[in-house]
Amino acid sequence: MSVLDAIVSIKPYFALALQSRCDAVNQAPDRAAARALMQSSISRIGLEIAASKAFIGPDVRLVVLPEYCLTGFPMGESIAVWREKACLGEHDVFFDALGEIAAKNGVFLAFNAYEIDPHFPKLYFQSSFVMNDQGALCLRYRRLISMYAPTPHDVWQRYLETYGIDAVFPVADTSIGRLGAIASEEILYPEIARALAFRGAEVFLHCTSEVGSPNATPKSIAKRARAIENLAYVVSANSAGIVGTAIPSQSTDGMSTVIDYKGNVLIEAGFGESMVANAVVDVRALREWRQRPGMSNLLARQRTELFAASYAGTQIYPSNTLLDVEPSRGHFLEVQKNTIANLLAKGILQ
Repeated sequence: MSVLDAIVSIKPYFALALQSRCDAVNQAPDRAAARALMQSSISRIGLEIAASKAFIGPDVRLVVLPEYCLTGFPMGESIAVWREKACLGEHDVFFDALGEIAAKNGVFLAFNAYEIDPHFPKLYFQSSFVMNDQGALCLRYRRLISMYAPTPHDVWQRYLETYGIDAVFPVADTSIGRLGAIASEEILYPEIARALAFRGAEVFLHCTSEVGSPNATPKSIAKRARAIENLAYVVSANSAGIVGTAIPSQSTDGMSTVIDYKGNVLIEAGFGESMVANAVVDVRALREWRQRPGMSNLLARQRTELFAASYAGTQIYPSNTLLDVEPSRGHFLEVQKNTIANLLAKGILQ
């Protein structure tokens, strides 16, 4: 494909960051009850997507759902209990159900869920997925930075041996552009977005569950920064509250947004369940902008060799802490405390 063909091949389309309610499974007494609640959420989300597309228009091609939209997050449950209650299996029927929603509505559907991996039977991962408009899984990204959950970095050596580095930073080359996923607070870490951009990502799919506020929040600032730095769209879907826990339900609500490759906020939702956060994504214009010489082309001006030695020579959070280990929840906080102590010993922190 020529450069010109690559630019003109994708027509502008609407992306929807669907601000949907999360029904938490924490109080479900067993796996069967949790699965029933998850199925109910899928059915409701399917109706919301169909109704939203009917209202916005047939050129809605991308829908992003909030973080852990089927389950909520663990609140005191052990790794083993949460793995049994709330995690999707390798070939889970819920993937088929979400694929059917994507195919029926002719959209690429991005969502986030907890999943188990038979290669790491003592753990689970929090992952972002994309089902394509034919209903097939086209992207699986596993969250790399998390405070209280296992990540591939915690079993880094074995994970790379099993899957390789391309599976760590996957980018899906699709009919609506090159898609990369960023999970929740990972938007605060520029390295993740940059690694995806270096692999060609043009649209960052951000499933999140975060504080909504009229004031600028760290995540809202970071979304714009990641778009500017990488000349990429950011489609960020926040939850419309989490019900079924003791936490006030609207604590994570609002500010779902679509941001363009210049860092402009195209649309932002208010609070509550909402389809308001929808806007046009123009991949052709993005590709033209990325090929335009000038000061604004930050991606082409990046000089990676300047920073390679600093990264290679500095370890912050250690890898491989969960090889052949089923951790307690306290494990993660203990590792962070040790990390801070090491940074003090090295003089990085004072």
